[in-house]
Amino acid sequence: MTYNLGENNSIFNTYIAELRDVQIQKDPMRFRNNLKRIGEIMAYEISKTLHYQAKTVETPLGETEMNLVENDIVIGTILRAGLPLHEGFLAIFDRAQNLFVSAYRKHHKDNSFTIEVEYLSGPSLTGKTLILVDPMLATGKSMVLALKALQEQLGKPEHIHIAAVIASEEGLDYLNARKGNNATVWVGAVDPELNAKAYIVPGLGDAGDLAYGSKV
Repeated sequence: MTYNLGENNSIFNTYIAELRDVQIQKDPMRFRNNLKRIGEIMAYEISKTLHYQAKTVETPLGETEMNLVENDIVIGTILRAGLPLHEGFLAIFDRAQNLFVSAYRKHHKDNSFTIEVEYLSGPSLTGKTLILVDPMLATGKSMVLALKALQEQLGKPEHIHIAAVIASEEGLDYLNARKGNNATVWVGAVDPELNAKAYIVPGLGDAGDLAYGSKV
C-alpha cells in the first residue's frame, strides 16, 4: 500500500512547497528544518498504523489506562540527505533504535550509473518495525538495494515503512514491484518524470547539497 500525504490539504504541503521553492531553498537551515518538520508529520501518520497495548500509568492523583505503542522501532536513513528527515522521525519516535546506510551513484564514462551500497550500521532488525527514510525516491534503485542489504545482514523486520518526501512515478512503480508484501510506502508528493540525469522533475534539486552544501 502507498499513502500520499500531499493529496490532502494541510500545512504539510506548505513545507514541501518551501523545499521546492528556488528562492526559499537557498537557506540551508530552513531547508533542513522543513525536512525535519515533514519527518515529524510523517512519523505521526505512521504511528496511527502501529500496534497498541493498554498499560496502567500512575499519576500524582491516581492511575489511568493508556493505549501505548508496543512496536520495537528502528529508524533507518540513507546518508546524507536523509539526516534531517531522520531527525524529524526521531523527535516523534524518541525511543527508537537507529541505523544508517551509505548508498551513492557510481557514474560511468558512458554517462550511465549504478547504485552502490557502501556501508551500513544498525541493530538486528528481526521481528522489529523498520522505518526507512530518504527525501527523494528517484529511480527507486537505491532504496531497493538498501532494503536487500539490510535484510541480508541485519535480519527480516516484522514490517517495513518506507518514507520519501518526493517520489517519481517511475521510482514508485519500481519500488512497489520489489518491496515485498510486508512493506508500506509513504510519500509527500509524486512527480511525473525523471530527467536524463535521473533527477525528479519538477522535484527540488539535490536534497543533500541543499541541506549540507555541494560535494566534489
